[in-house]
Amino acid sequence: MSFKVGDNAVYPGHGVGKVTAIEIKEIFGKKQTFYSVQILDNGMKIMIPQNNVESVGLRPIISRDEAQEVIGILKKTDVRIDNQTWNRRYREYMEKIKTGSVFEIAEVLRDLFLLKVEKELSFGERKMLDTARNLLLKELSLATSKEVLTQEDEIRAIFGL
Repeated sequence: MSFKVGDNAVYPGHGVGKVTAIEIKEIFGKKQTFYSVQILDNGMKIMIPQNNVESVGLRPIISRDEAQEVIGILKKTDVRIDNQTWNRRYREYMEKIKTGSVFEIAEVLRDLFLLKVEKELSFGERKMLDTARNLLLKELSLATSKEVLTQEDEIRAIFGL
């Protein structure tokens, strides 16, 4: 998988970034090519070796069709949420977020929203809900060419909030 300068890319756990440069650096006498990615939300700069792109999970943003799939996952409200302890659920959801899969993040967001309706979320779960929402909204807004706030209202409408 290769990227060009100016491409949007998703770095798992951090969200959408823009490839700002492709640089060749010498490390221990060996030249390596790096993608320089700047995360859009916080401006953090990440250097990713070109030959490690797949192992770190860097990927292009989703297509319009995949965005519709994600919205379908969010609309699905007839799911059963495990009644396990909040910390076990937290670990399970964190693993899903770390995969970088937009579909897994959508499941976490949906499940936490549904759980929030039933009972109060722990501090960690509320923080995770915000993280999942931010990761998903940025990518969905880029994939569907809609403004972030419009997309957020659409998601709120899905959950009747």
